[in-house]
Amino acid sequence: MLHSQLHDGGIAGDRENLAPLFARRAMTHPVPRYELPSTGMDPEAAYQLVHDELQLDGNPLLNLASFVTTWMEPQADRLLAETLAKNAVDADEYPQTVEIQQRCVNVLAHLFNAPGSGEAVGTATVGSSEAIHLAGLAMKWRWRALRKSAGKPADQPNIVMGSHVQVVWEKFARYFDVEPRYVPCSGHDWGLRVPEAMRKVDENTIGVVGILGSTYTGGFDPIAELDAALTALNTRSGLDVPIHVDAASGGFVAPFTKPGLEWDFRLSLVRSINTSGHKYGLVYPGIGWVLWRDKADLPEDLIFHVSYLGGDQATFNLNFSRGASQIIGQYYNFLRLGRSGYTEIMQALTRLAARLAGKLEATGHVELLSRGQDLPLVCFKLTGERPYDAHEVSEQLRCRGWIVPAYPMPPDIEDTTVLRVVVREGMSRDLVDAFATDFNQAIDILDRSHSTLPPGGHATNQAASVRPVEHRAGKKGIDDSRERAHKAGHRGVC
Repeated sequence: MLHSQLHDGGIAGDRENLAPLFARRAMTHPVPRYELPSTGMDPEAAYQLVHDELQLDGNPLLNLASFVTTWMEPQADRLLAETLAKNAVDADEYPQTVEIQQRCVNVLAHLFNAPGSGEAVGTATVGSSEAIHLAGLAMKWRWRALRKSAGKPADQPNIVMGSHVQVVWEKFARYFDVEPRYVPCSGHDWGLRVPEAMRKVDENTIGVVGILGSTYTGGFDPIAELDAALTALNTRSGLDVPIHVDAASGGFVAPFTKPGLEWDFRLSLVRSINTSGHKYGLVYPGIGWVLWRDKADLPEDLIFHVSYLGGDQATFNLNFSRGASQIIGQYYNFLRLGRSGYTEIMQALTRLAARLAGKLEATGHVELLSRGQDLPLVCFKLTGERPYDAHEVSEQLRCRGWIVPAYPMPPDIEDTTVLRVVVREGMSRDLVDAFATDFNQAIDILDRSHSTLPPGGHATNQAASVRPVEHRAGKKGIDDSRERAHKAGHRGVC
C-alpha cells in the first residue's frame, strides 16, 4: 500500500520525511558554508546540522574562563523564549517591557545606595561594554560643558585608570578621542594605586575609573580611598573630577558579600556605575546596566528623542534595537531571588572559591594571587622553575574539558603569567573537587612528559629545558598559547 501511494503521488511529498534523518541528502552531501544554498532543506535537517556542529564548542559548565552566566531556571528559560520577538526600545508597542526595565534600574539604584527613590537615572545595555561607552561619553560631555562655561579649551580630555582595566576602556579612549592615563600595577598591589592616580589628574581629566572586580585577579580597587583622595584634590585645586565605578563583575557581588563596603553612591564623587546582569546578575548574555547619581550627571545633549516607532521616545543607547528577553530575565531574578536569594548564592560561591583556593594551594604547585576574597574566583601562578608554563597547563586541562585561561598580567608586570578560575552559579562542590584533582593530574602528566624523550625524538629532559614559568608571557599570551604548545611538542599528552 505504501509503495503504491508513493508512486501514485498520494504521499510523495512526505518522501523526505519518511527517510532516516542522517540518510538524507542534506546529511550526506556538502552544505555551502559561505554562501546561500540554491535550495532550502527540511527544518529538522537544518536544525540537526547546526546542532551537531555546535557540539564542537566547549561545555559552558566547564568554561571556567568566563564570568558570563551559563545556567538559569526553566521558568526563566520560558520567559526568555516568550519575549524573543520583542524589541525593548519600542516603548509604544511594548510599554510594559519599558516599565519593567525602569523597575530594574530603580532596583539597582536602591541596591547601589543612590539618593532619592523612584526616579533613578539609568538604562539597560547590551553589556557592560556599551554601558562603559555611555558612562564615558557622559563624563566627557559634562567636562566639556564645564570647560566651555569657564571659557577654557576643551580639546584635550584625558581619563585616569589602572592598567588592569578591561580592554573596553582602551576602546572608549580610542573611539571617542580621550587620552588614557594608566596607573601601573605592581607585583605587590594588583589594584589601583591611589596616590599615583592623583598625580595623573589635571584640569583636562574627565574622570577617574575604579574597578570593582578586576578581570585579572578579581580584586576590588580601594574606591573609598580614591573618593577621599580625589575629594581632597578637588578641594585644593578647584577641580570637579568625578569617579566612575566599573562594577561589571562586582556590582552583583559586593552588596551581598560585603554590604558594609563603601564603593557605590554612598561616596559623593561616584557619579556613575556600570554592572553586568549577565555575569553575577545571573542572566544569560547579553545584558548590562549603567546608572547615574542624578539627572545632572547625564547631559541632556546625549539623549535623543525619536517618534518613528509611535509617540515621543527618549533614548540614550549605542544600539537602537535591543532584545527584551534579558531585561525580562533580570526582573525575573529580582522577583525570584530577592536580597536573601542573591546573598545566599554569592556567599555560597565565595565559599566554593575559598575551598578551591585551599585545594590548589595544598598541591604545592601554585602561588595564589587571589583566593576569592573579593570576586568568587581564584587566580594563581605556577611556583618555581618548570620545563613548561601556564599555557601548557591550560592546554592539558582542556583534555578533560576544563577551559581555564592562561594570560599575562597587565603592562609593567606582564612577565607574570597566571591562570584564573571563575566560580559561577552552576558550579558545585563536587565539580570544584574534581577540578582540583584534574589540575594535580595535569601537572603530573606534564612533569612526566617533560622528563622523557617524546615520540618526536626531541630532548625534553629537566636539565635541558628548565625555564621560569613566566618565560613565555607576553601581550599575545592567550591568542597564541595553542600554537606555542603545539610547537613545544606537547599536544599529544591528551
